[in-house]
Amino acid sequence: MMDMGQYLEIFIEESKENLQNMNQSLLDLENNYGDKNILNDIFRVAHTLKGMSSTMGFSKVASLTHEMENVLQALRNNEISTSEKIIDLLFECLDILEEYITEISNIGDEGDIESDHLVKKLNNIMNADTELVNQENHSEEIAVSSNEVIIETEEFSRNIVEKAVQEGYSGYRIKVELNPNCMLKSARAFIVFNTIERDCEILKSSPSVEDIEDEKFDTSFELIILTKIDEGELKEELSSISEVESVIIEKIVLKEYNTLAEHSETETETKQDMDMEDNADEEEDKKQSKTKKPKVGKTVRVDIDRLDNLMNLVSELIIIKTRLEDIDDDGRKQNMNEAIEYLERITTSLHDAVMKVRMVPIERVFNRFPRMIRDLSKELGKEISLFMSGEETEVDRTVIDEIGDPLIHLIRNSIDHGIEDPQTRKRLGKPDAGTVKLIAYPDGNSVVIEVEDDGQGINIERVKAKALEKGIITKDQSDAMDEKEAIHLLFHAGFSTADKISDISGRGVGLDVVKTKIESLGGIVEVQTIKNKGSKFIIRLPLTLAIIQALLVNIGLEKYAIPLNSIKEIITIKTASIRKVQNQEVVLYRNHTLPILRMGKILNVDRKEPEKEDLIVVVVKKGDKTAGFIVDSLIGQQEIVIKSLGKFLSGIKVIAGATILGNGQVALIVDTNSLF
Repeated sequence: MMDMGQYLEIFIEESKENLQNMNQSLLDLENNYGDKNILNDIFRVAHTLKGMSSTMGFSKVASLTHEMENVLQALRNNEISTSEKIIDLLFECLDILEEYITEISNIGDEGDIESDHLVKKLNNIMNADTELVNQENHSEEIAVSSNEVIIETEEFSRNIVEKAVQEGYSGYRIKVELNPNCMLKSARAFIVFNTIERDCEILKSSPSVEDIEDEKFDTSFELIILTKIDEGELKEELSSISEVESVIIEKIVLKEYNTLAEHSETETETKQDMDMEDNADEEEDKKQSKTKKPKVGKTVRVDIDRLDNLMNLVSELIIIKTRLEDIDDDGRKQNMNEAIEYLERITTSLHDAVMKVRMVPIERVFNRFPRMIRDLSKELGKEISLFMSGEETEVDRTVIDEIGDPLIHLIRNSIDHGIEDPQTRKRLGKPDAGTVKLIAYPDGNSVVIEVEDDGQGINIERVKAKALEKGIITKDQSDAMDEKEAIHLLFHAGFSTADKISDISGRGVGLDVVKTKIESLGGIVEVQTIKNKGSKFIIRLPLTLAIIQALLVNIGLEKYAIPLNSIKEIITIKTASIRKVQNQEVVLYRNHTLPILRMGKILNVDRKEPEKEDLIVVVVKKGDKTAGFIVDSLIGQQEIVIKSLGKFLSGIKVIAGATILGNGQVALIVDTNSLF
């Protein structure tokens, strides 16, 4: 039997892509009920999913998509009209299909999720006449006959029939006709066999199994089976297989078996010794094996040109390796210098190429939001328009996997807390429909994502009052606090301005989850707000989490790396110019107060030399905040590979990771965000 597990990863990836396409098409259909092209697109996706899931043996997905096909076919043929009710039902089916694919991804099986209620709704959505028409139309594709048939005595052996009668089995003769254009007939026949063998025993095949495997048949074959499932179920399972042109099922009456079995001769020896108990044990083993989590890797679809470029660069590396080996004593130094320069160019190009291979469009995250906006606007009774821009902006695959949840939280927050209800908007002279903008764009070595709404903005006084009520700040702090500091309170753990817990914007958790996740990715989040005009959340993320440009510095006897994208400038200050304000060292620099942090004390590094009169300060930024880090000396800028500290050291706040330098030494990477 062919092992389908090797195709699981491809199945999951392609199913997710197909479901996303279906989601987008359903959203388009909602705005244009009569568009046949959109209906055709949805039908094609359902048909593809049905075929793929049947091939993989996922019957629940196949069954649901088959029923969806019936409704979509009726819509395409104008037998029923597209309505909000039908679209809502198709969205429900889409949600269940997504749950099935998630379960398959996690445990290798569809799990216990049931879709019978949706199948019933799909059947009920058409009236009796329409159902009859559908059945007639569908019969052109899958023909089913309930004719009874008597099989020649040599078809069976006595003990098989007797055991079948005792166990309550029924018999069927099945004729399967494949599509004349089917490219891989034996593979398609295998899928039919595989589907039937889940619930049935195949007694005889014509032509033989060997001939079918060798494609020694035209487009049809016959099977005689024993099963406990009824004809209807059997029809459902077989009709869900793609490239099957027709299926004719004839039931064999068991009393005929008994009559015929008395005179039968043994022909199928392999089936005579069939043991029902062993078969039950095999089924149990199959169930247990499905509970084991499959190994599903994270994949990236890569343009072939990028892979070609990567291959060329690896070839160049092999050439330079040979060149380095062949350098002789004559002109050794000059040749070596040239070779090293050449090697440096190649490794830089190789880094860029690998970066591009890892990059995927942020569209993969953005695609989920139109549906979410649709559902939330219905749930909250608000009209909301979503404007998306920059979906083609590319970010690292690791960032893509992590950024989805923070964006969901921010969008839900904008819709629930930001955008007013239609009556309030009308009173304020705003359009009835609120607008949420989701914009992405590259900015140097960073990617910026903006979530903006045209709602009521953040009520600064309300934020202060809530913080005061929760004991986060004192009355004096509240009075002295400016707008930016007050907005920063939104990111305090457990802070929320909601009077009651809501399922929409996060059950009163606040925005601390968003801040934590963004900072764990090496990014920052900023907020801009204008009362009754709206709010904007700005997320700035590094392009990649693997290789970064950093400034290497000496602190005491240790070397540290500070990410270059967080550095504003490097200055020198006089020791005498440092002052203390509320127990915090500061210096006046360019008419602004600059907080000073002594990195030697923070990192607990031993210092042997006395403090110099002139201090080197690395000015680091986080959003609109700045701070000066005192270091002993600068080593220089260098491209470094970030290495994780491992789970045992994961709780260290000041350190983001480590890197190995050219001389083999380890340098720790400073997490500048955690020091603000």
